[in-house]
Amino acid sequence: MGTEARLRIMQLLMTAEPHGLIVGDIQSELDIPSSTLSHHLDKLKNEGLVAVRRDGTFLWYRANTDALKDLLGFLYSECCTRNRVIAPKDSVSISK
Repeated sequence: MGTEARLRIMQLLMTAEPHGLIVGDIQSELDIPSSTLSHHLDKLKNEGLVAVRRDGTFLWYRANTDALKDLLGFLYSECCTRNRVIAPKDSVSISK
């Protein structure tokens, strides 16, 4: 995700599940200039973290929850389940 703005966009889109939000609502909620928002949405779309659909003249963005689940699963398995240093069995326990 890379930037605070993208994290804020993702947080907002997650609150709008499952319908998503139109670009104008994202912009007004987060107060991000339209060109900057367009750049961030494009990056998130290219990474597969958001999906977009056209409805007439509106572009609806929503979080790609399947991709986010995969990402979180990967991060959890890489960061949270690594073998930790285990104290040797003969180490002394200090009790109060």
